[in-house]
Amino acid sequence: MVGAADKASAGKVNADKPNTGKVNAGKASADKPNADKASAGKVNKVDYDAVVEHARVLATTPFVEPQRIPDWLLEISYDEWRDIRFRPEKSLWRKADGNFEIQMFHPGLYYDRAVPINVVDAQGVHQVAFSPSDFDYGKNNFGSRVPENLGFAGFRVHYPINKPDYRDEVIVFLGASYLRALGKDLGFGISARGLAIDTALSSGEEFPFFKEFWLVRPASSAKTITILALLDSQRMTGAFELIVTPGEQTTTDVRATFFSRSEIEKIGLAPLTSMFYSGENSLLATTPDYRPEVHDSDGLAVHTGEGEWIWRPIENPQRLRVSAFNAINPGGFGLLQRDRNFDHYQDLETRPERRPSVWVQPTGDWGRGHVELIEIPTHSDTNDNIVAFWVPEIQAQPNSPLSISYRLIWHGEDATRPPAGRVVATRRDNGTREGGQRFVIDFQGEALRKMPASTVIFGNVTVGAGTGEQGEVVDQQVIKNPDIGGWRLIFQMLPRGSGPIELRAFLKLDDQVLTETWSYVIEP
Repeated sequence: MVGAADKASAGKVNADKPNTGKVNAGKASADKPNADKASAGKVNKVDYDAVVEHARVLATTPFVEPQRIPDWLLEISYDEWRDIRFRPEKSLWRKADGNFEIQMFHPGLYYDRAVPINVVDAQGVHQVAFSPSDFDYGKNNFGSRVPENLGFAGFRVHYPINKPDYRDEVIVFLGASYLRALGKDLGFGISARGLAIDTALSSGEEFPFFKEFWLVRPASSAKTITILALLDSQRMTGAFELIVTPGEQTTTDVRATFFSRSEIEKIGLAPLTSMFYSGENSLLATTPDYRPEVHDSDGLAVHTGEGEWIWRPIENPQRLRVSAFNAINPGGFGLLQRDRNFDHYQDLETRPERRPSVWVQPTGDWGRGHVELIEIPTHSDTNDNIVAFWVPEIQAQPNSPLSISYRLIWHGEDATRPPAGRVVATRRDNGTREGGQRFVIDFQGEALRKMPASTVIFGNVTVGAGTGEQGEVVDQQVIKNPDIGGWRLIFQMLPRGSGPIELRAFLKLDDQVLTETWSYVIEP
């Protein structure tokens, strides 16, 4: 499984130059042709350009597998690892007059690499020293066996997001190139990653990891924090600048430049990783479960460069499924948790209704490419099985850097994406026609709510290319749904042939499109 493998491979001040945000397969601004190829050592001057140069030089040298932590730490149980807690009083900047503080994670279990964490402040650049005394080992009796120079698995940033007198955990960097964040009144769920390489290909996926971090100490009144990171893997290196702004919607402004050591078949930029086990669109639960639905995200939203908004409900499929949504300079994409009703989950422990949605908003032009959605079968809710990312038409090549910038928006309810009507529920069953399936789709939105039930709204439903070769739509109707203040589209699908069936639907009034486009695939 992609999520499980990636997590197991874990190691898991604004820019001073203009940032166009364009996906650029040209020359990096820090590309110095006369640089010493053997200088892939520490960064002396730490800013984004310096880390870009470090990544460029690193890509000219063979990949070196990082030293793993002691094997016995990898054999501890999940409960033992969770019982190791960083002592809050040891937090970076805890006693300072400012908004931010930093706490560390201990290596062990899945987290088999230690990553250097540095601070950049008025005194210069210095690495944060590891000490076992910075951790409370709880009921574990192995604290005295931990090497004094072990290092950290990752870190988390704290900021007073909910109460002015308490610094909440707002973003976490832990494992491979994972990062997770949340907005106000939300809990952790979906993750973002720095880069995806060859995901869902038969050749196998490569898992890049953050090799080193630099935390730029914010001023006491600052409401943002800048994090620089160096990424590495067998075939690619990269430099990152991440500017984190906690809030009602926490944002992470990202710019990155990548260098490849050798050719790569597929790279996924701005990747998101989530979990979907079961939902209202599941025909049958995989196993009996008291929870009606189990997921961190319930759909993929895409804003194409042509202005269309697409909603694809995600599934736990019977076999690996890869879908592509072509776009030119897309307006954005995201894995969203639209269903915020506790009754639909009944999970008091994980509270899926509070899981954040993540929207990827490009900065500048991304050019041609596609948003790729990967859905992986799973028999439990313990592993991430949903991946979405941008695949540029121009792939990375050796000696040709690839640059990109975007904003990650971690949010709860949001009425602006899309601005018109949206899908809030997709249900299906076997219907009343032999061999067919019935779909019940609820749309909601302010304009839809104001329309009286007597309004004649039409559902535009198409099958495949619209030729009728894949199947026929029958018994179609659109009715007002007073319980949600929206409208319900109902139809039955009668398949023809044995291949997959692609469906698209939206609501319209005369020639006016009222909603985003619902997209679905029926597998044979």
